[in-house]
Amino acid sequence: MKDPTRSIGQKLALYLGQIYPDMDSAVLSSLVIDAFWPEGAERRQRGRVRGNGLWSQKDALLITYGNSIIDGAHKPLDLLSDFLGTYLDGVLNAVHILPFFPYTSDDGFAVSDFRSVNPQLGDWPDINRIADDFTLMSDLVLNHVSSQGEWFNAYRQGQEPYDKFFFEASPDDDLRDVVRPRTTPLLREVETSAGTKHVWCTFSHDQIDLDFRNPEVLLEFLRIIRLHVDNGVQIIRLDAVAFLWKEVGSPSIHLPQTHAVIRLMRLLCDFATEKIILLTETNVPKSENLSYFGTGDEAHAIYNFPLPPLILHAMMSGNAQYLRQWQRGMPPAPMGCAYLNFTASHDGIGMRPAEGLLPEDEKQQVIDTVKNVGGLVSMRTMPDGSESPYELNTTFYDAMSRTFEGADGHQHARFICSQTIVMSLEGIPAFYIHAMLATENDHASVEKRGMNRAINRHRWDYPSLRKLLDDQDTRHARALSDLSDRLKIRQNQAAFHPNATQFTVNMGDERIFGIWRQSLDRHQSIFALHNVSNAEVRVPSVALNLIEDQHWVDLLSGTTIDATAPEVIVAPYQCMWISNQT
Repeated sequence: MKDPTRSIGQKLALYLGQIYPDMDSAVLSSLVIDAFWPEGAERRQRGRVRGNGLWSQKDALLITYGNSIIDGAHKPLDLLSDFLGTYLDGVLNAVHILPFFPYTSDDGFAVSDFRSVNPQLGDWPDINRIADDFTLMSDLVLNHVSSQGEWFNAYRQGQEPYDKFFFEASPDDDLRDVVRPRTTPLLREVETSAGTKHVWCTFSHDQIDLDFRNPEVLLEFLRIIRLHVDNGVQIIRLDAVAFLWKEVGSPSIHLPQTHAVIRLMRLLCDFATEKIILLTETNVPKSENLSYFGTGDEAHAIYNFPLPPLILHAMMSGNAQYLRQWQRGMPPAPMGCAYLNFTASHDGIGMRPAEGLLPEDEKQQVIDTVKNVGGLVSMRTMPDGSESPYELNTTFYDAMSRTFEGADGHQHARFICSQTIVMSLEGIPAFYIHAMLATENDHASVEKRGMNRAINRHRWDYPSLRKLLDDQDTRHARALSDLSDRLKIRQNQAAFHPNATQFTVNMGDERIFGIWRQSLDRHQSIFALHNVSNAEVRVPSVALNLIEDQHWVDLLSGTTIDATAPEVIVAPYQCMWISNQT
């Protein structure tokens, strides 16, 4: 049998036939190759064999805007580079700079030019310098573009090829089943040289959806990926990819053509000489999210979207029951794939991924508690016209200031416990800059900018931030220091490889979230225990099954664990990494 990794042509033709069945797949294949490898650029003769060598336990990622740190004098990208080198060197080795292109709204996600760096942030050489020192992730905002950008202006004027770049529909079409993450009207009426048109807007009327039924749209995005890779990007985040393909009369989410486009992109990445990782951003329930692994032939990595609401619930309720139930039912990532684990991001804490995982009354308690800490709730429109909570808007550190029972003195310990869970699980851990810096809810920005998400998108004045981080008694310095210490420990543990074996351990007490990790070579085991409650918990040693003739140590405290003792005592919000190797 012919090795499927030897030739790219046959698979390209297969995927293109699934996307564009009425077009010549051979001709399209040639155009795709020319778009991704222009002017005879080199590519691998054989695709990468699926394995777990694209990442290791040393990988951890920071999520940040290019201007999360400012000072009014220097380019924000230069300040970000200085912050990374000063505070996170040896702690994190990867950084996701959220859309760093010119834009008109949605904090960068209404892109007006994919080929330029926003001059208010810096330029490509500034991006290149960061990419020299850190694995860099960029956003491919491929579902939509700015209504004020060149592409849409050219569309309105009837200029080729942009006259067929955008998805049009009619107000008379049956659009009742379309899945929406927003409450704004789906269609926007616009005047064009060809008359009045109605264009599709999944997110906002400044974000006009592209029409991937036109292969020229796909080819243009392949050229954009090549530009980003040539500038040092190694991780491509496919933003809002679930909505990419639309069909009137359907939900227009997760359609088969969308998955075929991702398979095509994965194929190209696996034949690239550079290391390129595809990450899909699909803030949807568990089974829908997992579908973006395909059969190991779609995304290299997917966001573990149920984690934020489930960890938030566990920490607020003092009960890990639902977190444990979900984790116990999670499959290991396919070979050559990985989860991206997180609790906080530039967006809010999505509630859709909690569907079917948290009972309605438990979700409501989380929502009420977030409101009590000063957080906000964003809504989405349902097919019947009603509204449902879509996401919770708050900084994660402030969310940890209360439980269902009220405020207490455990905020910091509760926060560190929540982030340690992220470090312990199968997958690659990611941390939003405002979580690592224990940033407060920014209500002034919400009022000024008129959007809920601004509450968690504070822009730090760099001199003020450095002063806070130099004072070890501030919440900001303590959070950064404690998380950094644990990340440094984590990166030396083979049992925390993103694909190392994982089992969810039943501790016999819902206050303890326990998992067992074992290294790929089976030499190291780690029992990771997380007390999500404000009470001391005594865990029977039999629940851990510690091998008696091995030396066990809690890597976080340095304490020796006696395998013959009847129980292990876990203090309120304490985490333990009990390992047979140090």
